[in-house]
Amino acid sequence: MLKVIASANGIVGIEAAMGALKKAGTAVDAVEEGIRHVESNPEDSSVGYGGLPNLLGEVELDASIMDGETLAAGTVGAVKGYEHPISIARKVMEELPHVMIVGAGAEMLAKELGFEKKDLLTEKSREIWEQGLRGKAPVGYIERGDYMASLRRYSRLTADPEKHLGTVNFIAVDKRGHLATGVSTSGWAWKYPGRLGDSPIIGAGNYADSRHGAAACTGRGEMAIRLCTSRSIVLYMEMGMTLVEAATKALRQLATIEDKYWGRVSCVCMDAKGNHGAFTVGGPSKYVLMTEDMDEPATLDRVQIPAPEHGK
Repeated sequence: MLKVIASANGIVGIEAAMGALKKAGTAVDAVEEGIRHVESNPEDSSVGYGGLPNLLGEVELDASIMDGETLAAGTVGAVKGYEHPISIARKVMEELPHVMIVGAGAEMLAKELGFEKKDLLTEKSREIWEQGLRGKAPVGYIERGDYMASLRRYSRLTADPEKHLGTVNFIAVDKRGHLATGVSTSGWAWKYPGRLGDSPIIGAGNYADSRHGAAACTGRGEMAIRLCTSRSIVLYMEMGMTLVEAATKALRQLATIEDKYWGRVSCVCMDAKGNHGAFTVGGPSKYVLMTEDMDEPATLDRVQIPAPEHGK
C-alpha cells in the first residue's frame, strides 16, 4: 500500500506527496514533493523560506534525501539564498560522485542547476531572532552588531533546546515497496554560523534501506549525531527487532545521554512491510500519516519514551 508519514509540520505537503505516489512516482519523488511544500511555507519558521536565522541573522538551510532501494544519498548544509535545499540534495545524489556538499559549494551547485535565488529571511523570523538576543546581549550590542566579536559566548547564551528547534521529516513507500526518506531544516535558531545538526548527516538524521526500514529524526540534532540514531533504528530492525522495539531502544539511548543542552528528539519510522510509527523523548509531539485509501491525512500522537532528569 502506498503510504507517507511525516513530522507534524509535514501536513502541508503530505497530500502532494501522496499525489506523487499515485501518479506512479517513486518514493524519492514523494518525499521531495512533500518537503518542498513545507520549505515554501512562511508560517513554518523551522524550514526553508522564513526559517530562523543563525547568530548573524542569516538563514542557513540543511537537507538530506536517501533512496532506500540503492542506498544512494545526497545532502547539503549551510545553504543560504535557496528555498529548496531538499531539491539541491537530490541533485547531489543523482548528478555528483559525492554525498555531501555544503556552504558556498552547495550554493554554486544550485546556481549552476538554475535554482532560483531568494531572500529567505521574513519579517516574522527576523523578529524572533531579535527577541532571542534581547535580554541575552546588551541592546546596544545588538543594534551595532558588536556581539559578533564574541559569537562563541552568545551561541551558548541563546541555546535553548526547548524552543525554536524544528525540522520536517518524510518517509514514503511506493508501489514497488521501495522506501525513501528526506529531511529539511533551518536548524537551531541563533546557531553558530556553519553549524550542521543531524538533518544533513546520513545515519544520524536520516537513513533508509528498503530491505529493513527507514527512520528520520528531529530535535536536538547533536545528540542524534553522537548516537547515529536513524541508522541505529534501521540496524536494530535488520537484527530482527520489531519497529517498536528498535525505536524504543534507540530513543532510550538518547534519553540517557549526557548533554548540557539536552533537548527533545523525535523520530518517524517505517519498516520494510510498511508498518509505521513515531516516537519522542523529552516531551509530547505528533506526526502525520496518509495512505492511498485516505481522503485526508491523520494526525497521531508519538509514543513517548521517558527521559531522566539528569539529562537536563
